[in-house]
Amino acid sequence: MADSVGDSLDRALEGAFTRPVPRSAQAQMRYLVKQLKGTRAAAGLLGVSQRTVERYVAGRLKRPRQELRERLEREVTKRWQPQVRARARKKAAATDGLVVSTRARFGFTAAPGTTDDARIRDITQALPPAYADRLFTAREQGATERQLQQIAAEGLAQMYFRADDTRAPGLGVEFTEVEHIEIDL
Repeated sequence: MADSVGDSLDRALEGAFTRPVPRSAQAQMRYLVKQLKGTRAAAGLLGVSQRTVERYVAGRLKRPRQELRERLEREVTKRWQPQVRARARKKAAATDGLVVSTRARFGFTAAPGTTDDARIRDITQALPPAYADRLFTAREQGATERQLQQIAAEGLAQMYFRADDTRAPGLGVEFTEVEHIEIDL
């Protein structure tokens, strides 16, 4: 299964966490209840009864079934350390940028009549803060995976293929069949 740009952005922000995410079901459930200000809201989010949430909080239930465990972990991680996450995003979007490491099919077209057929390439490239800001903003606004890939492709085309506009002006780059993508802050 191919990696997604959105998931890789989330993992990059999780790398900035200063404390570990709660591991036990009881600690995760307590955190979620506190964040959502009640057991009813947590139950609705997780798709379980309010009583089940109360049992996890009290410690009477300890091992959730796999589906609930995955949902619980995903929801807690999504809400964990929002200020640390925001600081890391702001720093990447203002000064540091991102490093994109990918294995995908790249093809490009240049002047009329010249093409280079798409082929699998391994590329690791630093992207400037402007692309980091665009990626994070698009992710927050609910952009599709294809839209996130397009922004990443524009950044890679600009910095890798066109060398920040020092060569190959007007080169159009296609970014498809993403086998692997990892984004670091």
